[in-house]
Amino acid sequence: MGAGILRLFSAVALAYGCYLAFCYFAQRLVIYPGMGIRVPAVLPAPSTGIVSIRLETHFGRTEAWFLPAKGTSAGRRPVVLFFHGNGEVIDFLPGDADWFRDMGMGVLLVEYPGYGRSEGKPSEAGIAATATAAYDAVIRRGDVDPERVVAFGRSLGCGPACALSLKRHLAALILQSPFTSTRPFARRFLFPGFLLRDRYDNRRALAAFAGPVLILHGRHDDIVPFSQGEELARIARNARLVPLACGHNDCPPDPAEFRRIVAAFLRQHGVVP
Repeated sequence: MGAGILRLFSAVALAYGCYLAFCYFAQRLVIYPGMGIRVPAVLPAPSTGIVSIRLETHFGRTEAWFLPAKGTSAGRRPVVLFFHGNGEVIDFLPGDADWFRDMGMGVLLVEYPGYGRSEGKPSEAGIAATATAAYDAVIRRGDVDPERVVAFGRSLGCGPACALSLKRHLAALILQSPFTSTRPFARRFLFPGFLLRDRYDNRRALAAFAGPVLILHGRHDDIVPFSQGEELARIARNARLVPLACGHNDCPPDPAEFRRIVAAFLRQHGVVP
């Protein structure tokens, strides 16, 4: 009986060890599915109004697209750095970000390493480095006000948005469906947090950020639980949490209302008139 239990225990331990090894080496395939999305090799034509920017990083060149603010006002304008979800590429986003331009803001769509036409492989460190390089590139533009730079993160994009707040000055953070870190997701799969290669500690970033934060999160989110948005709102020094009647992939349920909330937040904090 004792020998049988020992053999069973050994078999379970071996199976779990194999499972951990598989998860350790495969975790980035799960976190970054968008690196498999194929995009055209040809860059947007100048007639589209999109300015392609090549960012130099220690692991290679990454890409960002700048869309200038609409309107006839001269001088420096506010800008939003847009960090997308893990299953997207910047080619999908010009239409999603156009409403920021309607408010008189420039938009910088930031691509991740290994996504689209960008070199390298996606990782927390690589994406954070790309975010910093994107910030440094866009504030050098003569039509951008470096005092009115906003980071917008969607789902995974909340990670680089929060990380950027630790490295550079931001006028505000806007987070859609944010997560506290990747540790809670690892626990769902019985995977120890210390084996995570990319942790995205958004809790630490928001605790340190003194500026205004807008958090928009679906109450019925079954991928990133609403409780994680609530926790981040409690941790941040100056945060507003807006619950939405949606899940994760159908967020926002009412785009017009979503945009109204964001615009009111930006006006309240002096980013746009």
